[in-house]
Amino acid sequence: MGGHCRRDLWHGPEVHGGSRDRATRSRAPQPIPYQGSKRRLAPIVLGYLPPHVDTLWEPFVGSGAVTIAAAMAERADRFVVGDSLAPLVAIWRAILGGGEALCDAYEALWEAQRDDPRAYFDRVRDRFNRERGAAELLYLVARCVKNAVRFNREGAFNQSPDNRRLGMKPATLRRRVDAAHRLLAGRARAVCGDYAESLRAASPGDVVYMDPPYLGVSGGRDPRYHQGLDYRRFVAELESANRRGLSYLVSFDGRSGAKTFGPGLPAGLALHRVEIHAGRSSQATLSGRDDETVESLYVSPALVTRLREAGVPLRQREDVPRPETGE
Repeated sequence: MGGHCRRDLWHGPEVHGGSRDRATRSRAPQPIPYQGSKRRLAPIVLGYLPPHVDTLWEPFVGSGAVTIAAAMAERADRFVVGDSLAPLVAIWRAILGGGEALCDAYEALWEAQRDDPRAYFDRVRDRFNRERGAAELLYLVARCVKNAVRFNREGAFNQSPDNRRLGMKPATLRRRVDAAHRLLAGRARAVCGDYAESLRAASPGDVVYMDPPYLGVSGGRDPRYHQGLDYRRFVAELESANRRGLSYLVSFDGRSGAKTFGPGLPAGLALHRVEIHAGRSSQATLSGRDDETVESLYVSPALVTRLREAGVPLRQREDVPRPETGE
């Protein structure tokens, strides 16, 4: 994981739920436009944080939506974002360091695509698969179909471009990177490694939020992600975390209409399960169907205890609020 600087960090006011957490959604910077970002669900996830969190860990960081929302709502003293995809962690390290070189490199890529965007995307994708550059990954994510990161069985990025657009404009990226940097600098660090390393490094006063890839779309002939999830090993790591009294949250399985995504987590873990109803899916809307998207959020036994001691209600269902006007 390398050496990382720890500084004296301020502790904001204790806040749980309420309008302040919900308000972070519309103002939260999103420098990495990942499909599946928890940006809309982040206020609900924040509602299951205890009044005081020493460090919030997000080892399947993606776009970092929960970390950013928690930082904006002052819900933790420190933050650790991580992933096993090294170029993604390099993006986060660049953001935490100010992001100027990353934004310059992205702008050069973005400007160079103008003559033939389709062919240029393929060349950048080939270069990324050879060199694993952070700016190249950011460009591919911004340009690819639905901002959906996909990898083949050999670990190569294989998603196609969205030929209707050129991706996030460089000026927009700079604003978002600067906002995320100012929000997290001095109280966050980025680590590259397996999620289990974060679970083992976390302390009882921390909270670990995990959003691993759906098991139903991360294996088989079309793995989609650069690294699949071993279900049995994941459950074993959660059992170990329970024995240590670790507080954690897991976004895991889900469904949309009759289609399910991944198996649930076993009852033997004694987790509190919350169904998050996110409303009508965008794909269903396009197809003229009325399928509701539901995601599961699991709360660890130690975190349940902390929440109950703080008088925080534990629900079995949460409804994602409709986007506010202008969001």
